Formats: sequence, C-alpha cells, structure tokens
Amino acid sequence: MLTKFYQHILALAFAVKEVNENPKFCPNITLGFHIYDSYYDARMTYRTTLDLLFKSHRFVPNYKCDTQKNLIAIIGGLSADTSFHMADTLGIYKIPQLTYGSFPPDKNYGSQVPSFYRMVPNEAHQHMGIISLIKHFGWTWVGLFTVDDNSGEHFLRTLEPLLSHNGICLAFTQRIPQVARFDNWVELHDIGLNIYVHLTDDKANAFMMYGESMMIIWLRTILFLRDPENRETSSFKKVWIITTQIDFILTGSQRSWGLQIFQGAISFTIHSQNLPQFQEFLQGIKLHWTQGDGFFKDFWEQAFDCTFPNPSVSTEVNDMCTGEESLQSLPGSLFEMSMTGHSYSIYKAVYVVAHVLQGIYLTNFKKRAIGNSGVLKFQDLQPWQLHHFFHDISFNNSAGETVLFTDNREMRGGFDIMNMIAFPNKSFIQLKIGSVNPYALDGKEFIINEDMIMWHEGFNQVVPISVCNEPCHPGNQKKRKEGHKFCCYDCTPCPEGKISNQNDMTDCFRCPEDKYVNKKKNRCISKLKTFLSYKDPVGISLTTVAAAFSLITMLVLGTFIQHKDTPIVKANNRDLTYALLIALLLCFLSSFLFIGYPGKMTCLLRQPTFGIIFSVAVSCVLAKTITVVAAFMATKPGSTMRKWVGKRLTNTIVLSCSLIQVSICSGWLMISPPFPALDMHSLTEETIVQCNEGSVTLFYCVLGYMGLLAIASFIVAFAARKLPDSFNEAKFITFSMLLFCSVWLSFVPSYLSTKGKSMVVVEIFSILSSSAGLLGCIFAPKCYIIVLKPELNNREQLIKRKM
Repeated sequence: MLTKFYQHILALAFAVKEVNENPKFCPNITLGFHIYDSYYDARMTYRTTLDLLFKSHRFVPNYKCDTQKNLIAIIGGLSADTSFHMADTLGIYKIPQLTYGSFPPDKNYGSQVPSFYRMVPNEAHQHMGIISLIKHFGWTWVGLFTVDDNSGEHFLRTLEPLLSHNGICLAFTQRIPQVARFDNWVELHDIGLNIYVHLTDDKANAFMMYGESMMIIWLRTILFLRDPENRETSSFKKVWIITTQIDFILTGSQRSWGLQIFQGAISFTIHSQNLPQFQEFLQGIKLHWTQGDGFFKDFWEQAFDCTFPNPSVSTEVNDMCTGEESLQSLPGSLFEMSMTGHSYSIYKAVYVVAHVLQGIYLTNFKKRAIGNSGVLKFQDLQPWQLHHFFHDISFNNSAGETVLFTDNREMRGGFDIMNMIAFPNKSFIQLKIGSVNPYALDGKEFIINEDMIMWHEGFNQVVPISVCNEPCHPGNQKKRKEGHKFCCYDCTPCPEGKISNQNDMTDCFRCPEDKYVNKKKNRCISKLKTFLSYKDPVGISLTTVAAAFSLITMLVLGTFIQHKDTPIVKANNRDLTYALLIALLLCFLSSFLFIGYPGKMTCLLRQPTFGIIFSVAVSCVLAKTITVVAAFMATKPGSTMRKWVGKRLTNTIVLSCSLIQVSICSGWLMISPPFPALDMHSLTEETIVQCNEGSVTLFYCVLGYMGLLAIASFIVAFAARKLPDSFNEAKFITFSMLLFCSVWLSFVPSYLSTKGKSMVVVEIFSILSSSAGLLGCIFAPKCYIIVLKPELNNREQLIKRKM
C-alpha cells in the first residue's frame, strides 16, 4: 500500500463531510461515497467499475438491485491507464467521470466522450513551464527518465520538438517500467545498469522525470543497491525536474533510506490551497475510522510500522498499534498533513458534484414556483441528465478560488512549482517557488523566485550548470560537431570584421557602420569622427602658413600700391598686377574653407571658390605673358599689334578665361553640388567627416580647365623668355608656371591615394605651395628691387639693353 495516497481518501471524506454539514446544499439530500482500488490492473479496473454500476450479491453485469443509492458521478482515477479503462465503460452509460490525475489527453476521450471531465489543468501548461524553467537556468543538456507506457511516449513526442525549438537537447532518454517484473531478472538488471550509468553522467546535471510515483522507488532502489550505506548520497548531486503525477514516496524498509538524493528537486504540482480545516480533520482521525474504512487498518500498520491486536490470533507482537500515534510524526514520504494537489482536485470534484445537485435543486424550486410540471425528482435522477449542469458550473470554493471548466472540459488553472528540501532525519518539506498559469490576471504566465531555491548542498548554492560542453565565449561562434547533437559543438574565433558579444552565438555579426571591431572581437567600439580641425597639429601648421602667406601677399600689395608711380610697377601693367595679388590673397584665404568641420555651406563653397579664384589668378598670369609678347611684337615697324596692347587685351583675357570657369562651377552647383557626408568604410577605426564632391566629373573638369590655363601660360611664357628686354617678366612666369604645373600634376595621384583628412591636407598644401610659387617667382624680384635696390627702379634701367 502506498500510504501517502491515503490522503486522497481522506480528502474525499472531508469534502463530503463539509458538503453534508453545509445547509445551503440540497436540503434532505445526503452525499455518500464508495471507494474501490484498481490495483494498477486493467482487469480489476473494469471489474470494479462494473461493480459501481450494477449492485448485486454476486457479480452480474447489467443487473441493478440497489435502487436506494443513486450513482451521480465517479471520481478517478489517478493514472492515465486507470482513467481510460474506467471511461471505456462509463462513456457508454454517459456517467460523469471526474479524473484527478495529470496525464496527457487521449484522442478517444475528447469530444467523443462528453462525460469525461478533468479536474486538473491541461498538461500543455506544464510543458510550457518545463521549457521556461530550463531556459531560465540556461540548461541545454538534460536527461529524461520516463515511464514506459503510452503517456510516457506522448510526453516524449510532445516535449522533444519543444526542447529542440528552444535550443535544448536530451542527453539521454531512459524508459522505466511502470511495474517491475521480477520474473525477468536479466531485463531488470539491464534497465538498472542503464539507469545508473545515466545517473552518473558528469555533463548532465539536470534530469527530468515523467511518469508515476513508483519511479521514485525505482531510482532510490537502484542507488541503494549501488551504495547500501548511503555513503555517496551527499556527493550525488543532480537537479531533478519532476512532473505533476509523481509524488515523493517510499514504502516498507525504504523509509530508512531517506530522499536526500532528491534534495533541491524542482517539482510541478497541481495548484492547491492550504485548508486549515483539513489539518484539523486529519488530527481528529483515530481508531473509530476502522469502521467503514477498509483502508485504514492497512494504512495505519504500514505508516507506523506496527500491528493491531487480533483477538483470534494469540501471538505476541512487539510493536502494537495503540491508535494514539500522530499523523504529524510521519515523514513526508509516507504521509503529508498539508493537502496535496491531487487531494485538492478530489476536494474540488466533490464540490463540483454538490453544486451540480444544488443547480438541479434551484431549477426545480423555480419550476414549482411558476407551476411548471417538468420537475426532476432526485430519486429518478439519471447521471446522463447532469451534463448540462457540469458544463455550466462556475463557483468560488471555500479557499476563494474560482472553479470552472474550459471548453475542453478541463479545469481552468495552472500548476505550482515547488522546491524540495530534505532533512537528515529522513523528512522533507516542499516550498512554493513559482507558478505556471496562462490565466494569471497579471499576465505573468511563468513565475520563478530563484532566490528561494535550496539547491543540493553539493552545488554550494550556486546555480547548477547542465551543458554538453563549455559555452563559446564572446569573440567566438559555435561550430557543429559532426555526428553529435546540436547542443554539443566546438568554438571557433569570429572571422575578421565580425564579433559575438554573447555566449554560444551561432553566427558572428558585423558591427554597425559607425562602429568597429575590437581586438578580442567581442565588442563594437564607436568610431571617432575625424576631420582636419583647427586644433589638429597639421591644421594649426597649415593655418599658420596660410595666414603668413596672406600677410605677405598683403604686404606685397601694399608695397606695390605705395610705389605705384615707380617705373617697375608701371612697366608690367599695374592694374593686372593688383588683380593678380588680390587673387593670390584670396587663394591663400580659400584654404581656410578646407579646415574645420565640413558644414553644408562650407562644402558647397570651397571647391567652386577655389576653382574660380585660381582661374582668375592663372588668367592674370596668362594675360601678363600675352602682354609681354604683344608688346614686343608691337615694337616692330608696321605691326598691327599696337592697337591690342593695353588694358583692353588684358581685361578681355582675364574676364573671358574666368567666365568659362564660373560657368563650369555654376553648372556643377546646379546639377550635383557638393554636400557633407560620412565615410565609414575607408578607415577601420575612424568615421571620416568629409565633403562629397557631388559630381566627380565636374570637379575634375574644374581642375582640368585650371591646368589648361596654366599650361597655356607656361607655353607662352616659355616662348617669350628670351625676348630682348632688360626686365623680361616672362622668365619669372615660366618658372612660376613650371612650379604650378608640377604641384597640381602631383596633386592628382596624391589626392586619389589618400583618405580622410589626408586628402584635405594634400589639397591645402597644393593650394598654398602653388600660390606661394606664383607669389615668389613673379613678385620676389620686383620687391627686391623696390625695397632693397631702389636705384635700379628708374627709366634708364628699364630701357637699357643687354649687349
């Protein structure tokens, strides 16, 4: 006898007693009950079910002689096989059957059998809770012990895809017979050996157990046979995940073994409420229960390991039952004082029947009040007439919980999650640490209070690890092992340019464009925004140089203005000289548009401004060169060039050449203007803040046209370098244009081969060096004469010929 299940009987008796003592339930109607044992045997289950239906002095099916006792409903059974065997018969007669065990539904007892009701929630909620629990603790390598029957196979078929979908693998699946057949010792030995091998698996620290309570006895027996003195109990550390149908039970001599190996187990139980009245009821149980209770004597003798005296047998018994033994002194493996989930389901089942009868009573009362003749007499009540009332049942029980069925005739509710704490004195308690309830009002279907869990002492209160191998740390990715389950894998470093920032990532991923990969490949670092700023050392240097040359140009311009009436200033077209110096000043100042944060207006103006100003400067140089050639040709007798020598020629050259560049730049700004942009790909660790030139073709058209003017100036100046003037400016223009062309020819490959602010530095350097070349080559000799050799700045020196 499993003494722990005796509470199911007491729960039934307690509930019936409460209903009969409650005056609001069906006056003049008394509930009774009759209990049969199925003995875990199909034949006995069918037989006892028929005994409930047909009363006779001897077993005669379909013959009913006891008409004084009406069968209203049947509660049972605990196991799936017992329940379905009962339903085979009860379904034919449409007798309401209220099962209180948690097991998977059978396809034959769904919509086809409307008399089949379940006092427990749908088992799918338990599946969801198991998956959530395993995922919560990060266990991916879990063992499974399941009963070797249809329910075990259903559980395996249902749970295995869910586990796989959530990244969890079964380390093993061990089927355990529901009832041991001791006539086949070879099979028992093989099963026991396999179980022990799995129990000692070093990688799998989390085990699931699904089936009947006898599995606890199976496992405890196997471990006892391997370690009779329980020396290894403390070192045997595992986390047991136990399903609803399993209770912690021990029988006979096993009570001395204890359940220390299940310390810290996490079990799912049918939700129950603490009923203080039930504990008072249990404390009042004494010997008077022996009358009418065929189970009491066996329970009491086995629970307290004593024997009641038998007057017909004169034998001396050492341990005599006194009847004064206390149920509270029994360990939890033999009997529990608090109402278990299964007992609570039986308790609710009785109240469901009572409310059904109360519903019929109220219906009859209303019909009598209105004079309706369709009153249903209780003595003529047939069980099949109750289904309408069962379907619509809804009430609050004494614990304040709402009791109602779902559309699938299952009790609406959830499961409790309990933590087992075992003590050295062989006793244990279970504390609630969470719940699984899809109908929770706060929307929290799964709740677990990790801080309340007492793990096996071998884990030192650290959350156990149950994985096939060590996790892949950030910076690595999983690589599947051939021939192994997907939970067993190797770890390989992330490829270049990718990272992983969590454990056990399947694939590494690239950082966002504004970030780059660190050396460990486990983090993305924000890229620094780089541009040529005024605070940068190179920026400071270029700014200083540009400012210095601008100041020098202004000094030169001031010198020429101050000595505007001297022969050397007049000799080379004074107005053109002023225009060239102003253009060179603006060239130096235009370099400041390239320094600092590239804004919208800055990007829009800097390249066109640079192109136009330089074109004006080179046009002025070209005009100077052509003026020299035209002046020499005009000195020849009968030359027609005299009418071209003067301001009209120079103005025409400067304006026409400059307007062409202005037209190119205007078209550029209208078609595809430059704009600020971020270059995140050229440099690994930096984001380049730059100006996108818009149309690259038009940008190079600007440079190309400027180069064309410079080449033209160089050619003309080179041709006029030997003209017989005492002060031939073409020589200096030739050198300036040679320097200018060299700078900008080297600029193109340098510009294309650099990135980021280096490109800007190259362009600024080209602007400053070419401008400085023009300033130095053309104006340095003149300034030398004006400032240091004023005696040479006279008409005689200018008209003096070389020999």
